[in-house]
Amino acid sequence: MANKPLVAVAMSGGVDSSVAAALLAKQGYEVVGITLQIWQESQTDPRHSGCCSLGAVVDARRVAKILGIPHYVLNFRQQFAQTVIADFIAEYQRGRTPNPCVQCNRFVKFDAFLEKADELGAQYIATGHYARIQYDETSGRWLLLKAVNHEKDQSYVLFPMTQAQLARTLFPLGELPSKTQTRALARELGLPVADKLDSQEICFVAEAGGYRAFLQRRVPESMRPGEIRDVYGNLLGRHPGIAFFTIGQRRGLGLSGHQEPLYVVDIDAQNHVVVVGPERYLYCRRFLVEDVNWIAIDRLTKPLAVEARIRYNMPEAPATIFPTDTATCVEVEFESPQRAITPGQAAVFYRGEIVVGGGTISKRLEQEEWKG
Repeated sequence: MANKPLVAVAMSGGVDSSVAAALLAKQGYEVVGITLQIWQESQTDPRHSGCCSLGAVVDARRVAKILGIPHYVLNFRQQFAQTVIADFIAEYQRGRTPNPCVQCNRFVKFDAFLEKADELGAQYIATGHYARIQYDETSGRWLLLKAVNHEKDQSYVLFPMTQAQLARTLFPLGELPSKTQTRALARELGLPVADKLDSQEICFVAEAGGYRAFLQRRVPESMRPGEIRDVYGNLLGRHPGIAFFTIGQRRGLGLSGHQEPLYVVDIDAQNHVVVVGPERYLYCRRFLVEDVNWIAIDRLTKPLAVEARIRYNMPEAPATIFPTDTATCVEVEFESPQRAITPGQAAVFYRGEIVVGGGTISKRLEQEEWKG
């Protein structure tokens, strides 16, 4: 039997991408493993074993040798810095909470990586994401679906994928029922990463101190102090910089002696003010979503009932999306108020298993307790 087409697999050195490469090779594809070098800091620290580390390159190379496939390391640092890092910094400076994994998928893993795959003559690219892709003959569109394993489903961070990218992408893990099975397959194949822990940190802030230390080093001006005020405008204290805070945050405010616990309910980036209030002020139903990418439909022409997700680890909730004057901006209205709708985070719209589209939360239009 002749081999299937060439597929370039993004190999991070973890168990998911390793098994993805193994499954494709087993299915008869001609596979080449590619490790994307996207970040350079802390790569010599043995404790740092995330997707961008020196250890990740070593692990990916070991797996590729066992599978008998070529392995290359490609330098994507410039693309990563100009897109993901730049967006991360800009969003925090605007008082928003970014999702760098979404931006990495958008600009690096399914954009720049696909260009490199073209240079290699690869017909497809593949990753270890848990999601599924199907072609719908009725609509003539490629669809993005949740993974069979809902616990590991990663469709939420894949919503920026275009029709052209979906047509040339393979997700071998999308049909697997559990992460346990993924690890079992790795053990059966004798892969040394079978029991490797999943990376939990954003790769470029994994060093001690996290994202705040990162911002202090890269853009110290973002740490400009400001005021903490309540929802009525009363001055309650001061803060070291708006980048230290996100909507819904309770700890680290330095406020005590109040009848009710106080949470960050708004961030005024222009005036460097953090607004706090009781938890009920966090709830909201209506908000705007910008930079929307449509997958299941070409564009939104009338209100559409969907299930919307506003954070990675949360269930969807019933909502209606409404078109606006701009094709890439929609208004969303939940059936019931949702907690901590956060500008900068992704809002993704589903109909059952299918991703309709998604975008970035830009503005809350009303908060239930702020009327009048």
